[in-house]
Amino acid sequence: LILLGAAARQSLADEFNSRRIQPDTTHPRYWQYHGQAVLLLGGTKDDDLFQIPDLEEHLDLLAKVGGNYIRCVMSGRDKGSVWPFAQAEDGKVDLTRFNEEYWKRFDRMLKLTHERQIIVQVEVWALHDFFSGRWAANPWHPDNNTNYALAQSGLRKAYSGPSKVRHGFFVTVPKLKNNGVVLPHQQRFVDRLLASALPYDHVLYCMTNEIHPLYPPEWGWYWADYIRQQAQKQDKQVETSEMYWQTDLKHKRHRQSIDHPELFTFFEASQNSAIKGQSNWDNLQHVWHALAKRPRPINHTKIYGADMGQSWAGKDRNATARFWRNMIGGSASSRFHRPDTGMGLSAVAQSHLRSMRMLAAELDLFRCVPDSTSRLLLERNPDEAYLTRIDGEQYALYLPAGGSVQLDLAGVEGAFSLRWLDISHSRWLAPQAIQAGQKVQVTTPGKGHWAAVIKAPGSSKTRKPR
Repeated sequence: LILLGAAARQSLADEFNSRRIQPDTTHPRYWQYHGQAVLLLGGTKDDDLFQIPDLEEHLDLLAKVGGNYIRCVMSGRDKGSVWPFAQAEDGKVDLTRFNEEYWKRFDRMLKLTHERQIIVQVEVWALHDFFSGRWAANPWHPDNNTNYALAQSGLRKAYSGPSKVRHGFFVTVPKLKNNGVVLPHQQRFVDRLLASALPYDHVLYCMTNEIHPLYPPEWGWYWADYIRQQAQKQDKQVETSEMYWQTDLKHKRHRQSIDHPELFTFFEASQNSAIKGQSNWDNLQHVWHALAKRPRPINHTKIYGADMGQSWAGKDRNATARFWRNMIGGSASSRFHRPDTGMGLSAVAQSHLRSMRMLAAELDLFRCVPDSTSRLLLERNPDEAYLTRIDGEQYALYLPAGGSVQLDLAGVEGAFSLRWLDISHSRWLAPQAIQAGQKVQVTTPGKGHWAAVIKAPGSSKTRKPR
Protein backbone atom coordinates (compact mmCIF):
# COMPACT_ATOMS: atom_id res chain seq x y z
CA LEU A 1 0.00 0.00 0.00
CA ILE A 2 2.84 2.37 0.79
CA LEU A 3 4.43 1.66 -2.59
CA LEU A 4 1.10 2.13 -4.35
CA GLY A 5 0.57 5.43 -2.56
CA ALA A 6 4.03 6.66 -3.52
CA ALA A 7 3.46 5.63 -7.13
CA ALA A 8 0.13 7.45 -7.21
CA ARG A 9 1.70 10.62 -5.79
CA GLN A 10 4.50 10.45 -8.35
CA SER A 11 1.99 9.96 -11.15
CA LEU A 12 0.07 13.05 -10.06
CA ALA A 13 3.29 15.05 -9.83
CA ASP A 14 4.35 13.91 -13.31
CA GLU A 15 0.98 14.94 -14.73
CA PHE A 16 1.22 18.33 -13.00
CA ASN A 17 4.72 18.93 -14.33
CA SER A 18 3.72 18.02 -17.87
CA ARG A 19 0.75 20.40 -17.90
CA ARG A 20 2.17 23.35 -15.98
CA ILE A 21 3.38 26.64 -17.45
CA GLN A 22 6.94 26.04 -18.67
CA PRO A 23 9.26 26.80 -21.60
CA ASP A 24 7.94 25.17 -24.74
CA THR A 25 9.59 21.83 -25.49
CA THR A 26 9.94 22.65 -29.21
CA HIS A 27 10.48 26.42 -29.09
CA PRO A 28 12.03 27.18 -25.67
CA ARG A 29 11.94 30.96 -26.18
CA TYR A 30 8.16 30.70 -25.69
CA TRP A 31 5.83 29.24 -23.07
CA GLN A 32 3.65 26.18 -23.18
CA TYR A 33 0.64 25.48 -20.97
CA HIS A 34 -1.29 22.22 -20.85
CA GLY A 35 1.10 20.98 -23.51
CA GLN A 36 0.33 23.73 -26.03
CA ALA A 37 2.42 26.72 -27.05
CA VAL A 38 1.01 29.97 -25.69
CA LEU A 39 1.67 33.69 -26.17
CA LEU A 40 1.20 35.67 -22.97
CA LEU A 41 -0.52 39.04 -23.46
CA GLY A 42 -2.02 41.32 -20.85
CA GLY A 43 -2.93 44.70 -19.47
CA THR A 44 -4.57 45.36 -16.10
CA LYS A 45 -5.48 48.34 -13.97
CA ASP A 46 -3.38 47.31 -10.98
CA ASP A 47 -0.30 45.26 -10.19
CA ASP A 48 -1.51 43.69 -6.92
CA LEU A 49 -4.61 42.58 -8.80
CA PHE A 50 -5.81 40.18 -6.11
CA GLN A 51 -6.58 43.20 -3.91
CA ILE A 52 -9.09 44.92 -6.24
CA PRO A 53 -12.84 44.57 -5.48
CA ASP A 54 -13.99 43.94 -9.08
CA LEU A 55 -11.43 41.28 -9.88
CA GLU A 56 -13.74 38.83 -11.63
CA GLU A 57 -15.20 41.44 -13.97
CA HIS A 58 -11.72 42.74 -14.81
CA LEU A 59 -10.44 39.25 -15.61
CA ASP A 60 -13.46 38.60 -17.82
CA LEU A 61 -12.77 41.77 -19.80
CA LEU A 62 -9.10 40.85 -20.13
CA ALA A 63 -9.96 37.40 -21.47
CA LYS A 64 -12.59 38.82 -23.83
CA VAL A 65 -10.05 41.01 -25.63
CA GLY A 66 -7.38 38.32 -25.90
CA GLY A 67 -5.48 38.70 -22.64
CA ASN A 68 -4.19 35.70 -20.70
CA TYR A 69 -1.47 37.14 -18.46
CA ILE A 70 -1.43 39.22 -15.28
CA ARG A 71 1.14 40.58 -12.87
CA CYS A 72 0.69 39.94 -9.15
CA VAL A 73 2.95 41.90 -6.80
CA MET A 74 2.59 40.67 -3.20
CA SER A 75 2.04 44.22 -1.98
CA GLY A 76 -0.20 45.77 0.63
CA ARG A 77 0.46 49.50 0.48
CA ASP A 78 -2.41 50.77 -1.69
CA LYS A 79 -5.64 52.22 -0.34
CA GLY A 80 -8.14 49.41 0.14
CA SER A 81 -5.41 46.77 0.29
CA VAL A 82 -4.61 44.63 3.32
CA TRP A 83 -1.29 43.32 4.64
CA PRO A 84 -0.48 39.60 4.92
CA PHE A 85 -0.10 39.45 8.71
CA ALA A 86 -2.61 39.35 11.57
CA GLN A 87 -2.86 42.02 14.24
CA ALA A 88 -1.87 41.29 17.81
CA GLU A 89 -3.80 42.59 20.83
CA ASP A 90 -1.62 45.69 21.12
CA GLY A 91 -2.46 46.77 17.56
CA LYS A 92 0.85 45.70 16.10
CA VAL A 93 1.13 42.76 13.70
CA ASP A 94 2.44 39.33 14.53
CA LEU A 95 4.65 38.04 11.71
CA THR A 96 4.02 34.46 12.84
CA ARG A 97 0.26 34.78 12.24
CA PHE A 98 -1.38 35.53 8.94
CA ASN A 99 -4.22 37.82 7.94
CA GLU A 100 -6.74 35.44 6.43
CA GLU A 101 -8.34 38.23 4.38
CA TYR A 102 -5.09 38.82 2.47
CA TRP A 103 -4.66 35.16 1.66
CA LYS A 104 -8.35 34.70 0.91
CA ARG A 105 -8.02 37.40 -1.74
CA PHE A 106 -4.87 35.79 -3.12
CA ASP A 107 -6.50 32.35 -3.23
CA ARG A 108 -9.54 33.75 -5.02
CA MET A 109 -7.36 35.37 -7.65
CA LEU A 110 -5.52 32.09 -8.23
CA LYS A 111 -8.80 30.22 -8.61
CA LEU A 112 -10.37 32.75 -10.99
CA THR A 113 -7.29 33.00 -13.19
CA HIS A 114 -6.90 29.24 -13.33
CA GLU A 115 -10.49 28.85 -14.46
CA ARG A 116 -9.81 31.31 -17.30
CA GLN A 117 -6.35 29.92 -18.15
CA ILE A 118 -4.81 33.31 -17.36
CA ILE A 119 -1.14 32.97 -16.40
CA VAL A 120 -0.09 34.73 -13.17
CA GLN A 121 3.40 36.17 -12.75
CA VAL A 122 3.95 36.67 -9.03
CA GLU A 123 6.51 39.14 -7.70
CA VAL A 124 7.38 37.93 -4.23
CA TRP A 125 9.01 41.07 -2.79
CA ALA A 126 7.43 44.47 -3.40
CA LEU A 127 10.53 46.68 -3.18
CA HIS A 128 8.62 49.96 -3.25
CA ASP A 129 6.67 49.02 -0.10
CA PHE A 130 9.89 49.48 1.88
CA PHE A 131 10.97 53.07 1.31
CA SER A 132 10.11 56.63 2.32
CA GLY A 133 6.71 56.98 4.01
CA ARG A 134 5.70 53.48 2.97
CA TRP A 135 8.29 51.90 5.24
CA ALA A 136 6.81 53.63 8.28
CA ALA A 137 3.50 51.81 7.67
CA ASN A 138 5.00 48.48 6.64
CA PRO A 139 4.42 45.48 8.96
CA TRP A 140 8.05 44.44 8.52
CA HIS A 141 9.12 47.69 10.26
CA PRO A 142 10.26 46.85 13.81
CA ASP A 143 7.95 49.49 15.28
CA ASN A 144 4.94 47.80 13.67
CA ASN A 145 5.35 44.18 14.74
CA THR A 146 5.74 42.20 17.96
CA ASN A 147 8.51 39.94 16.69
CA TYR A 148 11.73 41.96 16.76
CA ALA A 149 13.07 45.29 17.99
CA LEU A 150 14.96 47.84 15.96
CA ALA A 151 18.34 47.11 17.58
CA GLN A 152 18.26 43.35 17.03
CA SER A 153 16.69 43.38 13.56
CA GLY A 154 19.47 44.99 11.54
CA LEU A 155 16.86 47.35 10.09
CA ARG A 156 16.69 51.13 10.31
CA LYS A 157 13.85 53.29 11.54
CA ALA A 158 13.76 55.23 8.25
CA TYR A 159 14.95 54.74 4.69
CA SER A 160 14.82 57.31 1.94
CA GLY A 161 14.38 56.37 -1.73
CA PRO A 162 15.48 52.92 -2.95
CA SER A 163 18.55 54.30 -4.72
CA LYS A 164 19.87 56.21 -1.68
CA VAL A 165 20.79 53.67 0.95
CA ARG A 166 20.84 49.88 1.23
CA HIS A 167 17.79 48.51 3.04
CA GLY A 168 18.61 45.80 5.57
CA PHE A 169 15.55 43.79 4.56
CA PHE A 170 17.09 42.87 1.20
CA VAL A 171 20.44 41.57 2.51
CA THR A 172 19.19 39.04 5.08
CA VAL A 173 20.06 35.87 3.15
CA PRO A 174 22.90 33.55 4.29
CA LYS A 175 25.54 34.68 1.77
CA LEU A 176 24.96 38.33 2.66
CA LYS A 177 24.12 39.37 6.25
CA ASN A 178 22.68 36.00 7.30
CA ASN A 179 20.15 37.80 9.46
CA GLY A 180 18.83 35.15 11.83
CA VAL A 181 16.17 37.49 13.19
CA VAL A 182 14.36 38.63 10.04
CA LEU A 183 15.13 35.80 7.60
CA PRO A 184 12.99 33.14 9.35
CA HIS A 185 9.97 35.44 9.06
CA GLN A 186 10.73 36.04 5.38
CA GLN A 187 10.91 32.29 4.84
CA ARG A 188 7.61 31.83 6.65
CA PHE A 189 5.97 34.42 4.39
CA VAL A 190 7.27 32.69 1.25
CA ASP A 191 6.14 29.32 2.60
CA ARG A 192 2.64 30.72 3.07
CA LEU A 193 2.65 32.14 -0.44
CA LEU A 194 3.68 28.76 -1.83
CA ALA A 195 1.03 26.97 0.21
CA SER A 196 -1.51 28.85 -1.89
CA ALA A 197 0.33 28.95 -5.22
CA LEU A 198 2.04 25.58 -5.61
CA PRO A 199 -1.20 23.61 -6.07
CA TYR A 200 -1.78 25.63 -9.25
CA ASP A 201 -0.07 24.99 -12.58
CA HIS A 202 -0.35 28.53 -14.02
CA VAL A 203 2.03 30.54 -11.79
CA LEU A 204 5.41 32.05 -12.66
CA TYR A 205 7.67 33.44 -9.93
CA CYS A 206 9.72 36.64 -10.11
CA MET A 207 11.69 37.40 -6.97
CA THR A 208 11.59 41.20 -6.67
CA ASN A 209 10.11 44.26 -8.32
CA GLU A 210 13.09 46.25 -9.64
CA ILE A 211 15.80 45.11 -7.25
CA HIS A 212 18.31 47.97 -7.12
CA PRO A 213 22.06 47.64 -7.90
CA LEU A 214 22.77 48.47 -4.25
CA TYR A 215 21.84 44.84 -3.55
CA PRO A 216 24.12 41.94 -4.50
CA PRO A 217 22.63 39.25 -6.75
CA GLU A 218 22.73 36.70 -3.94
CA TRP A 219 19.39 38.09 -2.74
CA GLY A 220 17.51 36.96 -5.84
CA TRP A 221 19.58 33.83 -6.28
CA TYR A 222 18.74 32.71 -2.76
CA TRP A 223 14.99 33.14 -3.12
CA ALA A 224 14.86 31.50 -6.53
CA ASP A 225 16.69 28.49 -5.13
CA TYR A 226 14.50 28.49 -2.01
CA ILE A 227 11.27 28.47 -4.02
CA ARG A 228 12.55 25.79 -6.36
CA GLN A 229 13.58 23.60 -3.41
CA GLN A 230 10.22 24.02 -1.69
CA ALA A 231 8.48 23.00 -4.91
CA GLN A 232 10.82 20.03 -5.32
CA LYS A 233 9.74 18.73 -1.91
CA GLN A 234 6.35 18.20 -3.55
CA ASP A 235 7.99 16.78 -6.70
CA LYS A 236 6.95 19.90 -8.58
CA GLN A 237 8.90 22.16 -10.89
CA VAL A 238 8.47 25.93 -11.17
CA GLU A 239 9.87 28.75 -13.31
CA THR A 240 11.72 31.61 -11.61
CA SER A 241 13.32 34.93 -12.55
CA GLU A 242 14.41 38.31 -11.19
CA MET A 243 13.63 41.86 -12.32
CA TYR A 244 16.58 44.22 -12.12
CA TRP A 245 16.39 48.00 -11.73
CA GLN A 246 18.59 48.86 -14.73
CA THR A 247 16.68 50.02 -17.80
CA ASP A 248 19.63 49.26 -20.09
CA LEU A 249 19.45 45.55 -20.90
CA LYS A 250 23.08 45.71 -22.05
CA HIS A 251 24.17 46.58 -18.51
CA LYS A 252 26.36 43.95 -16.86
CA ARG A 253 23.82 43.60 -14.04
CA HIS A 254 21.55 41.62 -16.37
CA ARG A 255 24.27 39.00 -16.80
CA GLN A 256 23.37 37.94 -13.26
CA SER A 257 20.18 36.54 -14.77
CA ILE A 258 21.43 35.56 -18.24
CA ASP A 259 24.37 33.56 -16.85
CA HIS A 260 22.28 31.62 -14.32
CA PRO A 261 19.75 29.47 -16.20
CA GLU A 262 19.82 26.97 -13.34
CA LEU A 263 18.08 29.58 -11.17
CA PHE A 264 16.41 32.01 -13.56
CA THR A 265 14.57 29.98 -16.18
CA PHE A 266 13.09 33.01 -17.89
CA PHE A 267 14.39 36.54 -18.41
CA GLU A 268 12.37 39.48 -17.08
CA ALA A 269 12.90 42.46 -19.40
CA SER A 270 10.25 44.92 -18.20
CA GLN A 271 12.65 47.74 -17.43
CA ASN A 272 13.50 47.97 -21.13
CA SER A 273 10.12 49.67 -21.55
CA ALA A 274 11.60 52.83 -20.05
CA ILE A 275 13.61 53.06 -23.28
CA LYS A 276 12.07 54.60 -26.39
CA GLY A 277 12.37 54.06 -30.11
CA GLN A 278 15.08 52.12 -31.90
CA SER A 279 17.09 51.60 -28.70
CA ASN A 280 14.14 49.76 -27.16
CA TRP A 281 14.39 47.22 -29.99
CA ASP A 282 18.19 47.09 -30.05
CA ASN A 283 18.47 46.36 -26.33
CA LEU A 284 15.87 43.60 -26.54
CA GLN A 285 17.74 42.03 -29.44
CA HIS A 286 20.94 42.15 -27.40
CA VAL A 287 19.31 39.93 -24.77
CA TRP A 288 17.65 37.70 -27.40
CA HIS A 289 21.10 36.86 -28.77
CA ALA A 290 22.73 36.66 -25.32
CA LEU A 291 20.30 33.84 -24.51
CA ALA A 292 21.16 31.88 -27.67
CA LYS A 293 23.25 29.23 -25.91
CA ARG A 294 20.44 28.46 -23.51
CA PRO A 295 17.23 29.91 -25.01
CA ARG A 296 14.61 30.94 -22.47
CA PRO A 297 11.40 32.98 -22.59
CA ILE A 298 11.77 36.77 -22.38
CA ASN A 299 8.90 38.27 -20.38
CA HIS A 300 7.72 41.88 -20.10
CA THR A 301 5.30 41.92 -17.18
CA LYS A 302 4.97 45.69 -17.46
CA ILE A 303 5.15 48.16 -20.33
CA TYR A 304 5.38 51.80 -19.32
CA GLY A 305 3.64 54.66 -21.11
CA ALA A 306 0.27 56.45 -20.95
CA ASP A 307 -1.00 59.80 -22.18
CA MET A 308 -2.12 60.80 -18.68
CA GLY A 309 0.96 59.41 -16.95
CA GLN A 310 4.38 60.60 -15.85
CA SER A 311 6.60 62.07 -18.56
CA TRP A 312 9.50 59.64 -18.08
CA ALA A 313 7.23 56.70 -18.92
CA GLY A 314 6.19 58.04 -22.32
CA LYS A 315 2.79 58.28 -23.99
CA ASP A 316 0.26 55.77 -25.31
CA ARG A 317 2.12 55.66 -28.61
CA ASN A 318 5.34 54.71 -26.82
CA ALA A 319 3.63 51.93 -24.86
CA THR A 320 1.90 50.41 -27.87
CA ALA A 321 5.07 50.53 -29.96
CA ARG A 322 6.97 48.80 -27.16
CA PHE A 323 4.26 46.12 -27.00
CA TRP A 324 4.67 45.34 -30.71
CA ARG A 325 8.46 45.53 -30.70
CA ASN A 326 8.44 43.01 -27.88
CA MET A 327 6.42 40.43 -29.76
CA ILE A 328 7.92 40.99 -33.20
CA GLY A 329 11.29 40.92 -31.43
CA GLY A 330 10.92 37.36 -30.15
CA SER A 331 9.52 37.90 -26.65
CA ALA A 332 7.23 35.42 -24.93
CA SER A 333 5.03 37.88 -23.04
CA SER A 334 3.94 41.51 -23.00
CA ARG A 335 1.65 43.32 -20.56
CA PHE A 336 0.62 46.96 -20.31
CA HIS A 337 1.53 48.39 -16.89
CA ARG A 338 -1.12 49.81 -14.56
CA PRO A 339 -2.01 53.52 -14.60
CA ASP A 340 -0.71 56.11 -14.25
CA THR A 341 2.64 55.00 -15.63
CA GLY A 342 0.93 52.51 -17.93
CA MET A 343 -2.20 52.04 -20.02
CA GLY A 344 -3.64 49.17 -18.02
CA LEU A 345 -6.66 47.76 -19.83
CA SER A 346 -7.72 51.00 -21.49
CA ALA A 347 -9.69 51.00 -24.74
CA VAL A 348 -6.46 51.56 -26.66
CA ALA A 349 -4.76 48.66 -24.89
CA GLN A 350 -7.75 46.43 -25.66
CA SER A 351 -7.44 47.20 -29.38
CA HIS A 352 -3.77 46.25 -29.40
CA LEU A 353 -4.40 43.01 -27.51
CA ARG A 354 -7.08 42.04 -30.04
CA SER A 355 -4.83 42.92 -32.96
CA MET A 356 -1.89 40.94 -31.62
CA ARG A 357 -4.13 37.88 -31.33
CA MET A 358 -5.26 38.47 -34.91
CA LEU A 359 -1.65 38.59 -36.08
CA ALA A 360 -0.74 35.47 -34.11
CA ALA A 361 -3.63 33.59 -35.72
CA GLU A 362 -2.06 34.18 -39.15
CA LEU A 363 1.63 33.89 -38.32
CA ASP A 364 3.68 31.11 -36.77
CA LEU A 365 5.47 33.37 -34.30
CA PHE A 366 6.99 30.38 -32.51
CA ARG A 367 9.09 29.55 -35.57
CA CYS A 368 9.84 33.14 -36.53
CA VAL A 369 13.26 34.73 -36.08
CA PRO A 370 13.48 38.51 -35.59
CA ASP A 371 15.55 40.46 -38.10
CA SER A 372 17.60 41.96 -35.29
CA THR A 373 19.63 44.38 -37.41
CA SER A 374 16.88 44.96 -40.02
CA ARG A 375 19.16 43.45 -42.65
CA LEU A 376 16.22 42.60 -44.94
CA LEU A 377 14.66 46.06 -44.65
CA LEU A 378 16.04 48.65 -47.06
CA GLU A 379 15.40 52.38 -47.29
CA ARG A 380 14.47 52.24 -43.63
CA ASN A 381 14.78 55.06 -41.11
CA PRO A 382 15.52 54.29 -37.44
CA ASP A 383 12.40 53.01 -35.66
CA GLU A 384 10.40 53.01 -38.90
CA ALA A 385 9.82 49.29 -39.34
CA TYR A 386 10.62 45.95 -37.72
CA LEU A 387 10.60 42.43 -39.15
CA THR A 388 10.35 38.84 -38.02
CA ARG A 389 10.26 35.93 -40.42
CA ILE A 390 10.52 32.29 -41.40
CA ASP A 391 12.77 32.68 -44.42
CA GLY A 392 11.00 31.81 -47.65
CA GLU A 393 7.67 31.16 -45.91
CA GLN A 394 6.31 33.92 -43.69
CA TYR A 395 7.26 37.52 -42.94
CA ALA A 396 5.67 40.01 -40.56
CA LEU A 397 6.44 43.72 -40.51
CA TYR A 398 5.44 46.23 -37.88
CA LEU A 399 5.47 49.99 -38.56
CA PRO A 400 4.75 52.17 -35.49
CA ALA A 401 3.82 55.32 -37.41
CA GLY A 402 3.17 54.26 -40.97
CA GLY A 403 5.82 54.54 -43.64
CA SER A 404 7.39 52.76 -46.58
CA VAL A 405 10.32 50.35 -46.69
CA GLN A 406 11.73 47.78 -49.06
CA LEU A 407 11.65 44.11 -48.08
CA ASP A 408 14.49 42.15 -49.64
CA LEU A 409 12.96 39.01 -51.14
CA ALA A 410 15.65 38.68 -53.80
CA GLY A 411 16.74 35.29 -52.50
CA VAL A 412 13.20 33.90 -52.52
CA GLU A 413 11.14 32.70 -55.48
CA GLY A 414 7.42 32.62 -56.16
CA ALA A 415 4.23 34.53 -55.53
CA PHE A 416 3.34 35.72 -52.03
CA SER A 417 0.26 37.28 -50.50
CA LEU A 418 0.47 40.49 -48.47
CA ARG A 419 -2.20 41.40 -45.97
CA TRP A 420 -2.34 44.57 -43.88
CA LEU A 421 -3.58 44.63 -40.30
CA ASP A 422 -4.99 47.98 -39.18
CA ILE A 423 -3.85 47.60 -35.59
CA SER A 424 -5.73 50.50 -34.03
CA HIS A 425 -9.05 49.24 -35.43
CA SER A 426 -8.31 45.50 -35.24
CA ARG A 427 -9.26 44.80 -38.86
CA TRP A 428 -7.64 43.07 -41.79
CA LEU A 429 -7.52 44.65 -45.23
CA ALA A 430 -8.00 42.63 -48.39
CA PRO A 431 -4.96 40.56 -49.42
CA GLN A 432 -2.82 41.55 -52.37
CA ALA A 433 -0.37 39.55 -54.46
CA ILE A 434 3.34 40.32 -54.59
CA GLN A 435 6.16 38.65 -56.49
CA ALA A 436 9.31 37.49 -54.72
CA GLY A 437 12.75 37.32 -56.29
CA GLN A 438 13.22 41.06 -55.88
CA LYS A 439 13.13 43.94 -53.45
CA VAL A 440 9.49 44.67 -52.72
CA GLN A 441 8.29 48.13 -51.72
CA VAL A 442 5.96 47.87 -48.74
CA THR A 443 3.93 50.99 -47.96
CA THR A 444 1.33 51.27 -45.22
CA PRO A 445 -2.22 52.18 -46.31
CA GLY A 446 -2.25 55.06 -43.81
CA LYS A 447 -0.62 56.58 -40.75
CA GLY A 448 -0.48 55.05 -37.30
CA HIS A 449 0.22 51.45 -36.27
CA TRP A 450 0.26 48.85 -39.06
CA ALA A 451 1.38 45.25 -39.38
CA ALA A 452 1.80 43.29 -42.59
CA VAL A 453 1.81 39.51 -42.98
CA ILE A 454 3.47 38.19 -46.13
CA LYS A 455 3.07 34.48 -46.80
CA ALA A 456 4.00 31.99 -49.48
CA PRO A 457 1.20 29.83 -50.94
CA GLY A 458 0.52 26.86 -48.70
CA SER A 459 2.44 28.38 -45.81
CA SER A 460 0.51 27.72 -42.63
CA LYS A 461 1.02 27.60 -38.92
CA THR A 462 2.26 24.38 -37.36
CA ARG A 463 0.49 25.05 -34.06
CA LYS A 464 -2.18 27.52 -33.13
CA PRO A 465 -1.14 29.78 -30.23
CA ARG A 466 -3.54 30.44 -27.40
